[in-house]
Amino acid sequence: SSLAAIKLVSFHLASILSTMPTIDELGKVSFSVIAREWRCKFSEDAGKLALTKAQELLEKYESQIKAVPHVKNVQRIVCGGCLDFKVIISAPAVAFPDWEATKFEPEEAFLKELAEIDGITAIETQTYTLTEI
Repeated sequence: SSLAAIKLVSFHLASILSTMPTIDELGKVSFSVIAREWRCKFSEDAGKLALTKAQELLEKYESQIKAVPHVKNVQRIVCGGCLDFKVIISAPAVAFPDWEATKFEPEEAFLKELAEIDGITAIETQTYTLTEI
């Protein structure tokens, strides 16, 4: 029956949530997604040409990034005020170690090409957890 199916799904969700990894010792700060961020600063020179070139590079790598096994989401963030260009790739926490083992492929190639763009500086990476509230 549909009620039995709902109970089964509810039980399954509860069991997943109860086994989510946590950061703190008390187990209150749980997460199910881990993200890798690639970020840099871009110059305002030449009509923000560095930003345009960074976007073109992202488009070049888009299919490779989206082909990362179990990728959940790919986002691009640009702050015109602080001149930030960021790419955030997220994956389920259980699958993230597999991507980490590949050195976050295609991170190395993407960042190398990003560094070759005139007007791109302060290239950094960061890994962090995400949770919807």
